[in-house]
Amino acid sequence: MAGLRRKLGLLTERDGDEALAEDLLRRMAANRADFTLTFRRLSDATASPNGDAAVRTLFTDPGAYDGWAAGWRERLDKEPADGQERAAAMRSVNPVFIPRNHLVEAALDAASRRQDFQPFEELLDAVTRPYEERAGLERYTVPARPEESVLQTFCGT
Repeated sequence: MAGLRRKLGLLTERDGDEALAEDLLRRMAANRADFTLTFRRLSDATASPNGDAAVRTLFTDPGAYDGWAAGWRERLDKEPADGQERAAAMRSVNPVFIPRNHLVEAALDAASRRQDFQPFEELLDAVTRPYEERAGLERYTVPARPEESVLQTFCGT
C-alpha cells in the first residue's frame, strides 16, 4: 500500500487510501487503461486538473476516470505538499519507460535472426533511465497495438 500511495501522490497515510487505490485499479482493468501510462500521466495531472485530459484518453469510458478522479482530488487536498512537489515525487516512482513485451520480443528477434543489435541497444538505453523523459524515445512509452501483442515470448512462456 505504501508503494501505491507514492504512485498516487499520497505522502501521508489516511483512512480510505486503500479503497481509493483499489477503485482506480478496478476501473483501469475494466477500461483497459495501461498501468504504466495511467500512473505516469497522473503524475502530470496532480499538479493541475488540466492534466486530467491525458489520463482520460487511456480509459475506454473516460467517465470512469472522472468518477475516480473527483475522490482522488479531494484526497490530494488533504496533503501537505503542493502540486509541483507532489508531481516531482510521483515522477520519481512512476516510470516513463518499461521493457514492454512487444519491444523486448522485437529486440530479441532482431538479434537472434539478423544479428541486428540496434533495437536491443535502443531499448536498453530507454529502460536504463526509466524515470527520465527524453525526446525521441516516445515509441517506448506506449503499449503494443493489437497486431504487436506477444502471445508467446522468446523463451516460450
